[in-house]
Amino acid sequence: MSAAELDRAVELLVRRVGHWQQPRWSATAEGGNVSRADLVHKLVQEIANLAADAEGGPRREVPRLAGDLVLPDQLRVVAADLVAAGPPESVLAEAATAVARTRSAL
Repeated sequence: MSAAELDRAVELLVRRVGHWQQPRWSATAEGGNVSRADLVHKLVQEIANLAADAEGGPRREVPRLAGDLVLPDQLRVVAADLVAAGPPESVLAEAATAVARTRSAL
């Protein structure tokens, strides 16, 4: 799994949700009991944790910013942080799988 493949997975998800307005973010994700926004924020946190681990730094809670419309940008940022950390391909694969799993649940 390469950084380009992770970037592609992120872009596919962002293209799917980037135009959503608040009511779509607030809707319940398929097969779950959490909102779509909560599901994407969980993904953002998961990738941020992978980046922190790859950098050898502490894990930090990703803030939930005002308005869910910023979630696609947060996802892009944490994914770029992960790639910049230079993790093993197995970590990039784990991140890409998490992105694909989230995309299918939306």
